[in-house]
Amino acid sequence: MSEKLLVVDDQFGIRVLLTEVFTQDGYTTFDAANGQKALDLLESEEPDLVLLDMKIPGMDGIEILREMRHRNIQTDVFLMTAYGEMELIQEAKSLGAMEHFSKPFDIDSVRHRVRSFFDEKAKM
Repeated sequence: MSEKLLVVDDQFGIRVLLTEVFTQDGYTTFDAANGQKALDLLESEEPDLVLLDMKIPGMDGIEILREMRHRNIQTDVFLMTAYGEMELIQEAKSLGAMEHFSKPFDIDSVRHRVRSFFDEKAKM
């Protein structure tokens, strides 16, 4: 499997959990604790999908998405948020985010949606 996944979250435990789960599922995974590292990895590794936390100190998820689009990085994005802020979610979707998961999330649901995403992408 050559699908690449980037996990962007300031919480170490979330990054470790998602990285371990998706690595075991056969994905090549990368993780970033902040926006600058995420943008660097987006440019150097060109992941197929980003799991992006909305609340990250320094550069939040919306700012990361804006910068991605400014740099013409069209990587697909799933949002993760502990906040049910529909305004932020709508703004992120207007910037091209595909889905959102509320924290705490059910890891099996996230795994299923990621697998479905890659299955759909493979059909194209």
